Parts: sequence; structure tokens; C-alpha cells
Amino acid sequence: MDSHFTHPAPILHANAGTTPAITLQSHAPARPPSGAQDGLTSAAAGRVMAEPDAEPGALRIAILLNSYRSRFLPAIRGSYQRTIGAVAPRAQLAFYEPANRPGEFPNPDYFDCIVLGGSNVDPRKRHPWILEIHDFVRRLVRDYPRKKLLGICWGHQTISAIYGGTVADAPVPEMGVASVDLTTQGREFFHEAADLGSFMLQQHHRREVVAGPHGFTALAHRNQCFLNETNTVLTFQGHPEKDSETARLRLHDSVRWFGFDAVSDEKAWAQLELLINTPHDGEMVWRRILEWILEPPSEPNSGQQGAALTLTEKPSKI
Repeated sequence: MDSHFTHPAPILHANAGTTPAITLQSHAPARPPSGAQDGLTSAAAGRVMAEPDAEPGALRIAILLNSYRSRFLPAIRGSYQRTIGAVAPRAQLAFYEPANRPGEFPNPDYFDCIVLGGSNVDPRKRHPWILEIHDFVRRLVRDYPRKKLLGICWGHQTISAIYGGTVADAPVPEMGVASVDLTTQGREFFHEAADLGSFMLQQHHRREVVAGPHGFTALAHRNQCFLNETNTVLTFQGHPEKDSETARLRLHDSVRWFGFDAVSDEKAWAQLELLINTPHDGEMVWRRILEWILEPPSEPNSGQQGAALTLTEKPSKI
């Protein structure tokens, strides 16, 4: 694949109403912006998509939706818009689907943060589009060391694996709102939750990180949240972007994960619905994420950072 820039995905305001269908179509190559770095435009990284000028002062966030051929993608986009829009209505969001349109990624020059979101595919698979995402992440952290990268669920697991962590099947899948219990470092980072020592997030996963990534600090117990040494990569196993409306769309996974549905076990189904509809702290978590995006990077410990960067150049072992 020849490396080139393509025309951009639409930029959406976080507080937009009905979410339009997003299409990422390839067009004639556009001229790269002045000062763009070459690393992310190589053939191995695929086509990096240029973006238009954003509204002055508004955060610009690129969101990679990694679900393969999912009918829920429009709903997932809408959930991001609602949850981010609740705390940052001027934020500008652009959505990408590398699982369905391989080789098209956001141009980091145009964004304050890049989000690696969830997926319906095992992150340990070696599908070409998954390997392209791995390569994109490696080049991002190498060529844009000050750029903020946020991982959510599948993104949390994938970033952990790229940095030398291990992903495995969870003994019991998690679905619904659950407590994220903070470490001492997590209490310092999530200042709104410091007194309680925990917060509540939607969970929806049957795999988990069992060995953390190198060069990261655990902000929550059970490998639920990580922050790298330079304050540029933050990951969550839970879903700050998922509200109950979106979570309910995947209730049917209870058949595959737990062996029941609303007909076969009414009591268990009612309990699962209760968990899905439990109040959560997604809004608080997004407030902290948006604060973090604006924070400057920290100075790395040269030895640890060098080791972490070396790991990102190697094939991920998951």
C-alpha cells in the first residue's frame, strides 16, 4: 500500500444531536500538512488521514472504533458524543473504523488525543488490521512522544500487550456497572474519587490484563487502569464512554457468557439489568480524562522509557 494522506472523516461536535453515519472514503491523495512527521505515513502504518482546522480552543479527539462489522457502531458513536458532550460540549470528535477500513488512521498532527476504543474481536488475534493498529500505536508513541493516547477496554488490553503486558481470558466475564478500586497513585490521579477510593464504571469484557505493561503505573487494582511514566498514555478496562442506553444493546451476550437469557432465568436476567442500569461515574472520569489531555508530559526515567520504547518496536506477545 502506498503511503499517502486522504481526505478526512467528518469532525463532529460532542454535543451533536442525532449521530450521522460516518464514512471514511479514500480520495485522491492530499498534500500533507506543513511540519507533519513521516513516521506515521509509511506503508506499514497505512494511510494516515489529514484533518481540517478545528474550532479554536476546542479539544480535538480522534476515536478509533475497532468493532468488526458491528451493527452497533452508530450507537457507540452516539454514546461517545453524549458522554463527552456532557462535560465538554465544544469538543470536536472524529471517528475511524480501522477494522472495517484497514489502513486509514487519524493524522496525529490534528488531534489533542487519540482514543483506541473497544472491539468485538479477541485482541490476541493476529488479523492484518489488528497488526496495523499495533504498528500505528508504536509509531505514534515513537514519533509523537507528547501526544496523548487513551485506551478503553480492547484498547486497554492492546496497549498493555504492545508494552509487554499479557492478556488472558477472565475467569468470569464482567457485564454491567462495577467498582474500580484505586491504588494510592490512583487516588492522587482521580482527585474527585480520592476520599472514596473508588469509582463506578460500565464493564463489558471477557478478557483481562493479567500482567501489566512495562513502564506503567497501576492506578486501580486488578489491572483496571494504567498510566505511563511520561503521563501520555492512559488506559481503562472499563467504559467511561458507555451509558446504560448503549450497554443494554449487548445484554444478549449473557447467553454466550453466562448461559442464560430473559426466558431461561428471569431472576438472573433481572439482576443483570439492574447492574446495567446502576448509576456510574463516567462523567467524572471524562472530566479527569479531559484535564489529563491538557496536562504536559512528565520527564521520563531514561532507562525505563528506553526499555518501554524498545518493547513497542517488537511484535506484541499476547
